[in-house]
Amino acid sequence: MNKEDFLFGTRAVIEAIKTGKTIDKVLIKKGLKNELFSELLQLLKENGIAPQFVPVEKINRFTRKNHQGVIALLSPIEFDNIDNVLPGIFETGATPLILVLDQITDVRNFGAIARSAECAGVNTIIIPEKGMARIGADAVKTSAGAIHHLPICKVVNLEKAIRFLKDSGIRIVAATEKGDKTYTSADFTGPLAIVMGSEDTGISPNILKLTDEQLRIPILGQIESLNVSVSAALMIYEAVRQRQ
Repeated sequence: MNKEDFLFGTRAVIEAIKTGKTIDKVLIKKGLKNELFSELLQLLKENGIAPQFVPVEKINRFTRKNHQGVIALLSPIEFDNIDNVLPGIFETGATPLILVLDQITDVRNFGAIARSAECAGVNTIIIPEKGMARIGADAVKTSAGAIHHLPICKVVNLEKAIRFLKDSGIRIVAATEKGDKTYTSADFTGPLAIVMGSEDTGISPNILKLTDEQLRIPILGQIESLNVSVSAALMIYEAVRQRQ
């Protein structure tokens, strides 16, 4: 992790929040108590930032300097709100093409997905607040800067976000080996959200239940699955092909 990706110390984190820096996560040592602790907690609450209370060993992985049991991970981008982004897409007259990522934990995969999405004209990427690769300098680099040109919406509850999309007339399709038909036989021409799951376990069952259609990418070789960034690119560009 690059040094510009984080800052440490209770006062430093408080000042960062007050000055409007985009905070991705705040890690606090379990059992921490000091004179600034209450002020920090209040500030986090006011700004809608949920701290994670972790063993001190986890914080020590970032720095051995005097972190005082507090470290903030910074984001190089401002996250968008899907409640605002979606109406904006419709207002332009575009047919929405949205990517929903369920627990993509490898930062290189996320960067590669964002790069493909931006090149293909995807309108926005929706990611969960927890269980997701952190968007730092490494993600920006892997995406070739695409992250700066593509709205990324971070949501507390991915299921709720998908329901909002469905209520807004967006059809939800999932890329999964459990799919009953191939992705090229589906209709991608209407308002669409494509859901991609984690590298290890795929799309979580609760999310899968919300999808309108489950699609598979044919695997003809001995290896059981494609890399998720490759699968995402195939799904996205099938939509591009059909819409052209």
